[in-house]
Amino acid sequence: MATRWGICGAGKICHDFCVALKTLPQQDHQIVAVAARSLESAEKFAKTHGIPKAHGSYQELVKNPDIDVVYIGIIQTHHLQVGLMFLNAGKNVLCEKPFAMNLREVRRFISAARENNVFLMEAVWTRCFPVYAELGRLLSEDAVGSVKMVKAYFGLPLLDRALTTEKEQGGGALMNIGIYCLQFALMVFRGERPESIHATGVLLPSGVDESMVVVLKFSGNRMAVCVCSIACDLPNDATICGDGGMIRMARPMHCPTVLEVNGRRTEFPLPEPGLPLNYENSAGLRYEAEEVRRCLLKGLKESIKMSLADSELLVEVMDEARRQVGVAYEQDSQ
Repeated sequence: MATRWGICGAGKICHDFCVALKTLPQQDHQIVAVAARSLESAEKFAKTHGIPKAHGSYQELVKNPDIDVVYIGIIQTHHLQVGLMFLNAGKNVLCEKPFAMNLREVRRFISAARENNVFLMEAVWTRCFPVYAELGRLLSEDAVGSVKMVKAYFGLPLLDRALTTEKEQGGGALMNIGIYCLQFALMVFRGERPESIHATGVLLPSGVDESMVVVLKFSGNRMAVCVCSIACDLPNDATICGDGGMIRMARPMHCPTVLEVNGRRTEFPLPEPGLPLNYENSAGLRYEAEEVRRCLLKGLKESIKMSLADSELLVEVMDEARRQVGVAYEQDSQ
């Protein structure tokens, strides 16, 4: 029986998610409805993707009885409010990253999922890529010995986009792309809480971070350096250095298809999408959809690939980094 998806939002990432879903077997995944803030937008989106039902409000999607799981791909400042509607209505949810704006909001999200006994996952799609499965295997086998240093870089020139520069829209380098660097480091160190967090950065006039460097120190004198910027292009790769070798996740580290282990390169190609995509390697969104289906079929309420504890630790680190650099959102004072 197919997993029946409801799509909350009709923007660029929702487009790419639907295109990615269409690369999977139809008997496994079906998109049954889409909701937008206007019926016109929803109907246009539905026509593009062959979706049978269009809703002119998110509330209408909440009431749709034919949905197994909702994908939330709207602006991140609205994730909590909209997400709670679905969770409290007993809907399973896959919500785009960042889950919410701070730790308090994330904990409300998680509490609602547990109170309603439904599935919830933060859509850190990176963790579902085949490259990550291989990386996990290599780390479990100590392929590069004891890991001593992790480095992750992600920077793109995005200063012309309101979504990344305006505080009211949850802008900033860390919140929008640096999150990928931090989640990588926390994954390598298996969800361990850092002993210390040191962050520095520069701010835009809007009060969000243009660039940020976060240094994490873990037990056993192990370290991670995470660098992000919305002002310039960075290498956009990630490296794990051990006392017995090196693993490099080649560009783009947030949606990787190439892994280099001690100089030996392995490729993990993506399927061809049926429609043009907005973002690099977005066909890889299929992997998180597959993970959601796997969890639902097993009756799981969270994924081990991106657990709710992982999401909580990730936002804790982000909150502290933002505090040190001086980035505060309206949601932080509520």
